[in-house]
Amino acid sequence: MIEPMLIAKNNETDSVMLPKMANRHGLIAGATGTGKTVTLQSLAEQFSRIGVPVFMADVKGDLSGMSQVGGGNAKVEARVQQLALTGYSNKAYPVMFWDMFGAKGHPVRTTLSEMGPLLLSRMLNLNEVQSGVMNAIFKVADDNGMLLLDLKDLRAMAQHCAENAATYQTQYGNISTASVGAIQRSLLQLETEGGDALFGEPALNLEDMMQTDAKGLGYINILAADKLLNSPRVYATLLLWLLSELFEKLPEVGDLEKPKLVFFFDEAHLLFNDAPAMLMQKIEQVVRLVRSKGVGIYFVSQNPLDIPDVVLGQLGNRVQHALRAFTPRDQKAVQVAAQTFRANPKLDVATAITELGVGEALVSFLDEKGAPTPVERTFICPPESRVGPATDAERNQVMTQSLVAGVYDKLVDRESAYETLKQRAEQAAAATQEKAPQEQESSSGFDLGGILSGKTSRSDSVLESAAKSAARAIGSQLGRAIIRGVLGSILGGSKSKR
Repeated sequence: MIEPMLIAKNNETDSVMLPKMANRHGLIAGATGTGKTVTLQSLAEQFSRIGVPVFMADVKGDLSGMSQVGGGNAKVEARVQQLALTGYSNKAYPVMFWDMFGAKGHPVRTTLSEMGPLLLSRMLNLNEVQSGVMNAIFKVADDNGMLLLDLKDLRAMAQHCAENAATYQTQYGNISTASVGAIQRSLLQLETEGGDALFGEPALNLEDMMQTDAKGLGYINILAADKLLNSPRVYATLLLWLLSELFEKLPEVGDLEKPKLVFFFDEAHLLFNDAPAMLMQKIEQVVRLVRSKGVGIYFVSQNPLDIPDVVLGQLGNRVQHALRAFTPRDQKAVQVAAQTFRANPKLDVATAITELGVGEALVSFLDEKGAPTPVERTFICPPESRVGPATDAERNQVMTQSLVAGVYDKLVDRESAYETLKQRAEQAAAATQEKAPQEQESSSGFDLGGILSGKTSRSDSVLESAAKSAARAIGSQLGRAIIRGVLGSILGGSKSKR
């Protein structure tokens, strides 16, 4: 049996978390500056120590120090002495750095096809009608064997669907130009914010995050999120996509002796802000069922009210740092937090929450039977690794020695929807250019029969005029970009194979 993990202590009680109950999820809450980041670091170390990989977002840049040996921190040393911790030693932990932008870690990418229209619509802040059009665009691409890998694929596909809306209307519903225009504007904004870096290949293989080192320590995967938080919707959608992929791809394992992975979701309120009902249902489903896949989710937020009740009720392990009751909402949050703990007759929880010092917390973990233990006022055990950021040189050294060094660094752009539609346009333009001299020869003389009968040549019909205009435009890069969707639908072309 795996030994319980010591998380916090007071003069009378050791507060431990049972590894087999760690997949019952948890909550770490508290106001700014109360010690949530250090608690997050200490918990991650505890999981790594028993061979459980961890994923966490570094929103302030402080967690990178986990890759370095601790020591030299007076506050940490004082807490070690205060709690009389035996077996404590300064050490580094195995870390993998990740970064959507590829600057502070290995690139994190996925494809549009893997993310799907629901999460993408959330990222783009589309309304219900626009989300329906997005679904139709994805369906058209799937049915025609066109891969949606990156943003240029989706742009080309959206333009193609808009220009051929009448063709697709009976099968896929109305694809209005206005909705496609709104989608294109949202894609432009996403690209301006750097969100295009998320899409492409090679896509992230989740198994690369679920590794242990030669000593059996679980790898701590740290996502650089300080820059990413400038686009909060992208940040929340990326983490939700990771959770969804874990839910969909991992097999059912039931209750294990320890989790297969623990996922910390920092700034959790960003996940739920203005989330549509359909997305909230998906989040609730993932949180409720993913524990049977051996995954524990720990939400980190300033206020328990940031977490919807349907999710909050599923978080069995609680660490509550201090809350400041300055406003009516703060006072309500204190009462909510106090009521969610199992009562301890020796402790006035509502009062204690407002009195906690830095690094002090109210904790309650699940016991052997899955019931919450009585709440205790404790001090969080300090981490063994460095408290504070790693230097750029230290980070680069860790990345160079990483298990996935060089795997995701080079972007691959294989044939997908953009290339398919572009190829169709070029083939159609070439066919039009070959046909043009023949039409010119046939129309060089007078058609006397036509004149006498009152009929005129049909060589300049609307369709052929459009084709001639396309042929003239195809010579420029701008022209090719404008007409790739038009010609691909008017003049046809073979479907690309997956």
